[in-house]
Amino acid sequence: MCYYRQRMQLVIVESPTKAKTLAKFLGSGYEVLSSAGHVVDLPKGDLGVDIEHDFAPNYVPLPKKKSVVTALKKAAKGAKEIFLATDPDREGEAIAWHLKGLVGDGKTARITFHEITEEAVKESFKHPREVDQKLVDSQQARRVLDRLVGYKLSPLLWKKVRYGLSAGRVQSVAVRLVVEREKERQAFNPEEYWEVVASLCSKTASDAQFEAKLLEGEGERVKIANKESSDKIIEALKGVTYQVSAVERNERRRNPYPPFTTSSLQQAGVNVFGFSSKRTMRAAQALYEAGLITYHRTDSVNLSEKSLTEIRDVIRVSFGSNYLPETANRYKTHIRLAQEAHEAIRPAKAELTGDKLPVTSEDQRKVYDLIWRQAVASQMLPAVYEQQQVDIKASNYLFRTTGLKSLFDGWEKVFPWKEGSKSLPELKEGEELTLLALVPSQHFTEPPARYTEATLIKKLEEEGIGRPSTYAPIISTIQERGYVSKDGRALKPEDAGFITTNLLVDYFPDVVDPSFTAKMEDGLDEIAREGKNWVELIRGFYGPFSKELVRAEENVDKSSMTTIAETEEKCPDCGRPLAIKFGRYGRFYSCTGFPQCKYLRPYVEKIGMSCPDCKQGEVIIKKTKRGKSFYGCSRYPDCKWASWKDPRSMKEGDSVS
Repeated sequence: MCYYRQRMQLVIVESPTKAKTLAKFLGSGYEVLSSAGHVVDLPKGDLGVDIEHDFAPNYVPLPKKKSVVTALKKAAKGAKEIFLATDPDREGEAIAWHLKGLVGDGKTARITFHEITEEAVKESFKHPREVDQKLVDSQQARRVLDRLVGYKLSPLLWKKVRYGLSAGRVQSVAVRLVVEREKERQAFNPEEYWEVVASLCSKTASDAQFEAKLLEGEGERVKIANKESSDKIIEALKGVTYQVSAVERNERRRNPYPPFTTSSLQQAGVNVFGFSSKRTMRAAQALYEAGLITYHRTDSVNLSEKSLTEIRDVIRVSFGSNYLPETANRYKTHIRLAQEAHEAIRPAKAELTGDKLPVTSEDQRKVYDLIWRQAVASQMLPAVYEQQQVDIKASNYLFRTTGLKSLFDGWEKVFPWKEGSKSLPELKEGEELTLLALVPSQHFTEPPARYTEATLIKKLEEEGIGRPSTYAPIISTIQERGYVSKDGRALKPEDAGFITTNLLVDYFPDVVDPSFTAKMEDGLDEIAREGKNWVELIRGFYGPFSKELVRAEENVDKSSMTTIAETEEKCPDCGRPLAIKFGRYGRFYSCTGFPQCKYLRPYVEKIGMSCPDCKQGEVIIKKTKRGKSFYGCSRYPDCKWASWKDPRSMKEGDSVS
């Protein structure tokens, strides 16, 4: 038995599920063990970075991993060779580097694969390499940067704003984006405008009813500012003839989208299923570790030649050759410094459809089906439509309507949620129409929409902030820490988000500047790509940052920073005005004469409706300890009704949880 173990090849991965999948392929000559993620890290409760000695990180064993490390070391002693098969990204490279230091580097080799299939895994063993120190240095620089920002800024926030707050190099930029969008919304002044729509039908085909919108009047674009103007136009259009003045028909093509990157998969998860980015990535992680999809952290839109052949075969068999372009569709990424050598996210086996997936999780089935459809659709012909534009004259006014008729569904055949078409009757130039109704409608200009998880991820990607592996943790963290909450699918900043952002913008402009953060990401990429000195990057950041820390410590006034607004209400104890302040448990009223006058009372925000449960109390907005808003009854604890959802928008039968 001892001799047998000495001949074993040891393979170390970071995931127990991944270990089980690999073991199926490798056979009895291999032992596959899992590190269960990182085995060492910077210490908790201590900076762990030696600023005086080139920012050297002090990695310590993770207390929960003692038994794992013991088992790995024991297995390594009897192994002939040790293969480090952690994920093919910087995080995976760093884990491999730490493992190499733990189990001994004399007989270790690094292998990577982007899909956990028998062919890909066995091929990787033919190309072992050393741990890539450039990737390790890049990940180490990111870790040190994030630690310096987090551990230096957080105590300042505890002292000057509220205990328990934290700052992060990338998360703080994400919060700033959400806060600034909310400020735009608050500053927005809606303007009234009206639209006039004509309901018409052809005299030759009376059942062919359609609508056309008023576009021009007296040769100019119509701008209807109020009801009075709308009424005048309606009056002017009474009894006039409606006649088709122009008909244009053009062919329009809708090209397929590229296969998924990490970012576009997360956005699709939000838009199609309403999944959080974290939920989508959790399902994708499980699919990857089960060998069902390629690596799910990527910003590439490339597909391998082998997969292109397989996907084209599936299209030919399942949909027909008429859906297949002569040559494979190839895509270019628009993301700066994308890792083009990687593949996009695709099914490991193109012939495996979602309905045949060997998993029990409904989330996994949905995410896999989405990935499969996107990969297959990316290699199909465009959808073809006939676009119709019809202009209709009525006296000196011009109405316009457009239609879209499907000629060939192309790649949209794969998607049950495709956009669809809107047909118009066959209208001819000069044809008179029958007016059925003129319908005026009042509208108001809308403020910029709040970010959703999908649009925030898209914005971060466009700005070059973060990388594929960081989007979901960023979005999750800013919600868990009470900076941002969800209103439906929209991300809404909480008081903690506003106040922290204001402080950081005033005293640490670089930390929350999107372009500066993107520049730091570029620097990390240069370390990974070209081997630039990571210490120089950290030193260039920390010099100005440390001076800003001193300035903030000396100048930030907690009282003014945590004052949300002053009110006209007088303090019942001393007569000074009361202010709305931000504290450990959210908002409260405080006397502006503090500390001489210590009057305070809870802040209660009413929404103007009675409790749906007891009917006696009022619905008020409350806060969790982390600052997240929810709705509750003012009679608590006598009435324990509470809801995350706004009861003003809830329908009968809606869950309150």
